[in-house]
Amino acid sequence: MTKQLKYDAVVIGGGPAGSTAAAVLASKGRRVVLLEKDKFPRYHIGESLIPFCYFPLQRLGMIEKMKASHFTKKYSIQFVSSTGHQSHPFYFFQHMEHDCSNTWQVWRGEFDKMLLDNAREKGVEVLEETLVKDVIRENGAATGVIAGGKEFRAPMTIDASGRDAFLQSRTGWKVRDQVLNKIAVWTYYKGAQLDAGIDAGATTVAYLPEKGWFWYIPLPGDTVSVGVVAEKNYLYKDTHDLETIFQSAVQQNNWIKEHLAVGQQTGPYRVTGEYSYRSQYCASDGLILAGDAFAFLDPVFSSGVFLALRSGEMAGDAVDAALSAGDVSASQFAAYGEELCRGIEAMRRLVYAFYDHEFSFRRFLTKYPNLRGDVTDTLIGNLLKDFEPLNKGMAEFARIPDPLPHGRPFVEAR
Repeated sequence: MTKQLKYDAVVIGGGPAGSTAAAVLASKGRRVVLLEKDKFPRYHIGESLIPFCYFPLQRLGMIEKMKASHFTKKYSIQFVSSTGHQSHPFYFFQHMEHDCSNTWQVWRGEFDKMLLDNAREKGVEVLEETLVKDVIRENGAATGVIAGGKEFRAPMTIDASGRDAFLQSRTGWKVRDQVLNKIAVWTYYKGAQLDAGIDAGATTVAYLPEKGWFWYIPLPGDTVSVGVVAEKNYLYKDTHDLETIFQSAVQQNNWIKEHLAVGQQTGPYRVTGEYSYRSQYCASDGLILAGDAFAFLDPVFSSGVFLALRSGEMAGDAVDAALSAGDVSASQFAAYGEELCRGIEAMRRLVYAFYDHEFSFRRFLTKYPNLRGDVTDTLIGNLLKDFEPLNKGMAEFARIPDPLPHGRPFVEAR
């Protein structure tokens, strides 16, 4: 006989979205179990935080822990042309005088474990190395999950399973963004060159011909995360060998070439692709999606961890409200879906502009210097504002996409 355990909410996945949602609910007095298939710490890419990560981290009680950590301090982002010309850094504190303007470059294994341990401290029952096999449904509504030979029963299930996309893979809900169909090849360097002073922790985006680009992210331990992102056909045109692809791309940007020349490559070369997607639905009866389990946009502006933290916080609040109302039907999560999709769309438009061969941020801001603040707000995660003037201005210089119609609760399809 299968053992039954009862909770207010079951969370699938212990990454930033799951740990945040679980901690928010536990802080409100809810009984929460979090089921994580791996043992933390575990490797994960996505190491650069943007300033508005500060606010969900502050709510979780994580800011002092972050300040006490050895994570690299990040004050800015800078851009390097394909010829190697370096822009003046965009310092966050010049746009917004707030503690959030000093953010961090993190080892995700350590950072995610800090979040998971924080959820434990808040009262969440965390079970690692526990693989969820299936969702339990009654009358079409999710009423828990099966994992480790047990039934974990709850009126609400939160899918925060990351790119595994537990629900999407079982329901066919995943809708890929065919325009942002890129691949990334990356590795790490020890002892690579860093810029001086507070610029030593800056994220660098270095362009390649044909709108490919490098990320260059300084991490603790004199290590740099460096990766190249471009169209699959562009990177794979001569070979599928990851080292050859990566090193060939390095030769095409003098700034990257010079900064890596003094360092030593370490660890494997890694690859991931077709990573831009959004679920057709954000929720159904008794179930809600958060973080990468709902959507992933693109790595170019480091939005991944922010959207995971923010959607985890929003999901926790939405689930608590539904439980308090005694109504966990999909319709309860309409506002959640609308707000989350609206924020993703603001960033998505900027990403489309970045990849548009005809678009230049310099030419755009020369004509519309008054919109520089809107661009910066998008980049730092300040998404609760009207971006219509920015959208209209960018549309003169690039193909700006219409908002995607999907990503709302399943109830809207009935």
